[in-house]
Amino acid sequence: MTLKKSVLCLSVLTMSALIHLSASAIGNELSNSSSTATNNTTKTAPTDVDGYISDVYQQIDFSHSQKLSPEVFNKAMHGYLNLQSAGKLNEKKQFLSVVDFTMSSTENRLWIIDLKAKKVVYNTYVAHGQGSGLDMPTTFSNVDGTHASSLGFYVTSDTYMGAHGNSLRLNGMDQGFNDAALARGIVMHAADYVSKGNIAGQGRLGRSWGCPAVAPELAQPIINAIKGGTCLFIYHATPKYLKSSYWVNKKVDYIPSGNDIKLQLAEPKLENEQLALDHKHDSNTTSTKPANRI
Repeated sequence: MTLKKSVLCLSVLTMSALIHLSASAIGNELSNSSSTATNNTTKTAPTDVDGYISDVYQQIDFSHSQKLSPEVFNKAMHGYLNLQSAGKLNEKKQFLSVVDFTMSSTENRLWIIDLKAKKVVYNTYVAHGQGSGLDMPTTFSNVDGTHASSLGFYVTSDTYMGAHGNSLRLNGMDQGFNDAALARGIVMHAADYVSKGNIAGQGRLGRSWGCPAVAPELAQPIINAIKGGTCLFIYHATPKYLKSSYWVNKKVDYIPSGNDIKLQLAEPKLENEQLALDHKHDSNTTSTKPANRI
């Protein structure tokens, strides 16, 4: 009788141990599956801004153009995303235009990028202002009469017929750096001094009165592509601008994707406590003075 009870107890203990082991194995398998799914989700949907921007940059087709600096693109995209989040851009036209004024005027330093199609639509010459320098601009101003280029982010507006034909108004979005653009008559227009012939004759492009002027044969297609609420970024490695620009330094609070990913990020404290601008200029009061060839 005692032997039978011992055998019975041993059997119960054995069954209990087997059930415990099976449950542990199932639990581990479920945990591993959950971990794998989480890892896969992380890989397909990066939630950090720089990672997202890097992914976009890698997808853009630069095969038929000069490659834009990844550092410049990163800053341009930070501003683009912030302007987009603030409702400043036309959601139906996902164009990002970038001018890199750290480059010679003899190089293709204007990029028109279709972010939706992930391709460079135009990569060409662009002039800088007479007051900014000769071949490579070094001085920038927001003051009327300086004939200098202005750094920063712009939102394209409407067009008008001026001294240089159909021209594109630009709303400067960086306070203290380019917010006087409309009042100064800073627009995108055609100019015959933006040409290989001018480079051959003078060793550089001609210069405007501060406008980002482009070649006559490309002016209209470029203007038609980017008019009506798209982002233009005029870049130079000027420390004061890079430290103070609201749109460059503001933390991006979402990443565009299939489902917008909200990011909880603290706002940086900017020099001069710069505020975003809401431009409400009457286009009829815009100056249309020409950007002279120098």
